Amino acid sequence: MKELTGISISRDIVRDTRLESPATFNTLTAQRILSVDLFRGITILVMIFVNELAGMRNIPAWMKHMPRNADAMSFVDIVFPAFLFIAGMSIPFALNNRQRKGDSNLQIQKHVLWRTIGLLTLGLFMVNAESGSSPLMKMDLHIWGLLSFAAAILIWNVYKTKNKLWPNILKGIGVAILIALAFIYRGDGEDGTTYFSPHWWGILGLIGWAYLFSCIFYQTSRGKIAGLALLVITCIVVYVLTMRFDWDDYPAKNATHIAVMACGTIASLILFDEKRLDSLGQRFSQMILFAALLFMVGYILRPFYKISKINATPTWGLYSAAICVLLYSLFYWIVDIRGVKQWTSFFRPAAANPLLIYIIPDIIYHIMAYFHLSFIPYRWRYGMPGIIWSASYAIVIMWIAAGLNRLKVRLQL
Repeated sequence: MKELTGISISRDIVRDTRLESPATFNTLTAQRILSVDLFRGITILVMIFVNELAGMRNIPAWMKHMPRNADAMSFVDIVFPAFLFIAGMSIPFALNNRQRKGDSNLQIQKHVLWRTIGLLTLGLFMVNAESGSSPLMKMDLHIWGLLSFAAAILIWNVYKTKNKLWPNILKGIGVAILIALAFIYRGDGEDGTTYFSPHWWGILGLIGWAYLFSCIFYQTSRGKIAGLALLVITCIVVYVLTMRFDWDDYPAKNATHIAVMACGTIASLILFDEKRLDSLGQRFSQMILFAALLFMVGYILRPFYKISKINATPTWGLYSAAICVLLYSLFYWIVDIRGVKQWTSFFRPAAANPLLIYIIPDIIYHIMAYFHLSFIPYRWRYGMPGIIWSASYAIVIMWIAAGLNRLKVRLQL
């Protein structure tokens, strides 16, 4: 789809650009919604900033993740659910666009599965790199990590060529490298040597699971808000039952992540489903009511489940989703409705290549660690200097991603 150059609030004009295929679940605008890209770009940049900031000392509490049992949340605790939320917003556009282009149901499921596998795979390699042992695997851990990222770029890079031979060869090489690295891997666990395995799925893996279930429910509910609302309720019930019977809490946490992503999909349908004949004002009112409902349910659950990002409680998830609903509504009004969009160009590199910009800090870490280098002076590792450094680092990462974009390095799952 072409980049959005403007959006009219006239319903007649919007109807002319919507996806008119009768096979699609919803009728959505065919123009790219700039505020969606903006939200994604801001989220990924803030994620890089807070990840770097986490290693600093003497940082204000509101700039850190809240402790497990604090019953509180900071803006840092909203960054991950914001990424889940914006990923959920993109699902109706992505799947409907594939339907409009004529993809069969089988082709769509292959795409969803391939994307899920990609996120899980990257998540697993990043997680295992954190606990690998160079002596045990007889290979430097940082070289192992760099090779895994090189393989990922080979596999998921967007190749702008009609000749599929070389892209397929490069993808095949990437797959072979990942398989070899998985067999080579050895970690130093508390109970002895560990092998390549899902200790946990990592941030990308958590996004992958949420994406898979959200896509399944979006399709089985035929793109109906009621069906997605049922998914949110089901996720809350799963969390409650898991905690009530003291089962493994991992599925419970995943359920909260899925609920947040489903809230993003609901937000897209409220604002952009043209089968619903509501006016623009009515849609904004519904977004405010949706946020209020999420806050209310979270408030009801709070006496039983404290606000906790680490425990992924439904209270934290619902509060975070409500904040995202309100924030996105504001961005949409400013950028796409009022047309105040010149300032958004700063965030476009992050929005255009979010997966690449997410892994660049890890690539830099492995390079610096392999050569035993550090570009952070000791006096910059605390307080205000640390905050300034972390913000500057996030901007530098974005510039690197912009340069790689120009070199045609763009990852897409």
